[in-house]
Amino acid sequence: MKTITKVNKDDVIIKFAGDSGDGMQLVGNQFTSNTALRGHDLATFPDFPAEIRAPLGTVAGVSGFQLHFGSSEIETPGDLCDVLVAMNAAAYKSNIKNVKPGGTIIADISGFDKKNMRLAGYQETDVLLVNSASTNFTFFQVDITKLTVESLKEVALDAKDKDRAKNMFVLGLLFWLYDRSFESTLAFIEERFSKNDMVKNANSLVLKAGYHFGETTELFTNQYELKKAVQSPGKYRGISGNEAIALGLMVASSKASLPMFYATYPITPASDILHFLAKQTKTFNVQTFQAEDEIAAICSAIGASFGGSLSACGTSGPGMALKAEALGLAVTMELPLVVCNIQRAGPSTGMPTKTEQSDLFQSLYGRNGEAPLPVIAASSPSDCFFAAFEAVRIALAFMTPVILLSDLYLANGSEPWKYPEYNALPEIKTRLLKESKEKFEPYNRNEALVRNWAIPGTEGMEHRIGGLEKKDGTGDVCYDGDNHHHMVKLRAEKVANIAETIPLQELSLGELNADVLIVGWGSTNGSIRTAVKELLLEKKSVAHIQIRYLFPFPKNLKGILEKYKTVLVPEINNGQLVKLIREKYLIDAIPYNKIQGQPLNVAELKNEILKYC
Repeated sequence: MKTITKVNKDDVIIKFAGDSGDGMQLVGNQFTSNTALRGHDLATFPDFPAEIRAPLGTVAGVSGFQLHFGSSEIETPGDLCDVLVAMNAAAYKSNIKNVKPGGTIIADISGFDKKNMRLAGYQETDVLLVNSASTNFTFFQVDITKLTVESLKEVALDAKDKDRAKNMFVLGLLFWLYDRSFESTLAFIEERFSKNDMVKNANSLVLKAGYHFGETTELFTNQYELKKAVQSPGKYRGISGNEAIALGLMVASSKASLPMFYATYPITPASDILHFLAKQTKTFNVQTFQAEDEIAAICSAIGASFGGSLSACGTSGPGMALKAEALGLAVTMELPLVVCNIQRAGPSTGMPTKTEQSDLFQSLYGRNGEAPLPVIAASSPSDCFFAAFEAVRIALAFMTPVILLSDLYLANGSEPWKYPEYNALPEIKTRLLKESKEKFEPYNRNEALVRNWAIPGTEGMEHRIGGLEKKDGTGDVCYDGDNHHHMVKLRAEKVANIAETIPLQELSLGELNADVLIVGWGSTNGSIRTAVKELLLEKKSVAHIQIRYLFPFPKNLKGILEKYKTVLVPEINNGQLVKLIREKYLIDAIPYNKIQGQPLNVAELKNEILKYC
């Protein structure tokens, strides 16, 4: 019997990588679920190929899933991985640069034959794993494909189907390496393949074969253990950003006592919001509509809002461009609407499966005429719930469309989420009138300049609204220049008044008057927090704020910015928030930009911050 050494770890970063048909996303998700059940904190980053059907064995077709888990707070999926599981030469080639010195590589040697080496761009003279002689890494060469097929020799599946089960062998092996039970995945297989006993049994056999291979082979002699993370009491579940947005919209509609209508046209990476909400229509007061195009989607949502529903739609940058005219219509009609922009790399089609904070300028300015509207951004997968809830509150309180910014990194990433208590969430008030004692005029306003809202056809409150400029109060079409000037200013002032109802900006980390302030928005939050935490431990004079409300800004933002000698603004774009800060506050903020379709690298960000402190 072999001797097993137990190794304690504080945190681990694992990257699963293979062809897009190798099931790396499923392996990643199952290992993530198991990790959450073990009580570890975690963050994930699925990395999809941009090509839908890239040739097998090529770098363009590599699909990856990175998981960072540990016994303390985890803010990001990590920079460099401790363990790389490479199912072929292309997966190895595209990820080897992201393995820590001294890291572990587990390679399926069947994916490193001459054909796969050639498809990955290696010369035929290159031997298996070009750097295998290097002392920088620990290599484990396992014929995962062969072992999978052997474990299924008594199962009447064809060779292709047997090969597809190799991801379960990987999962079983990793379960053994990290001293896990595989029972949760057996339950998943039972449910997933309940209608196909042969496939169900095959996947179960291979999962166990991978586990027992780790247990019996002399190749692996270490097992890794991590303590549970300390978390506040409560009920938790793993959640992705898109799921969190869907739940936030649903709960907000319940709090507002309004039916919910969600309209969209399928687009990466926003489609999962529709998929989630479509499953709720029989249980909750939710209607979903998959429109024929982006314009039809937002116009139907505007119509539903006119009819008294909480309306929302989801898209990404290219879809936002198509929705621009209708979004301006919602601004001038002053109807509540939430538009969820799950950003991706652009311009145009860009890189649909890569992340980018690409659309802040588009959100603020991408409409004809003067059409200001509030813009807010989520900062983590779980925060997408609260950002969506807040977007609904603002839309209904101020009778305005609201743009909610997320991105692919948040949408597909996941983390543990503590269920909020429903009764602890604030009630959401609306301007929807059931009856009116006075003559109803749709553009009569309250002290915050917010107009009334009435369902068309309600007795005594019949009215019409449209895209032409309207007279304040009555809403009658009006081409008078003075009235137009008044209405443009009035709509802008109404949106500016939102600043009176949003929280003041707070420091996330550090102290006022530190040497350097790091200003983030959206999905940069985890990387910035990790970098700043490490720098604070090194006694560096640095602080961090994360801005949720991008328009209008919090009232005290200028006062905070002015307290720091250096203001650094990291963004996954070519510098958008930094330009807004420089223009509005005349502060010489410094940009730090990375536009590679990937999250910010913590180590690189730390090095940039160190230039100023």
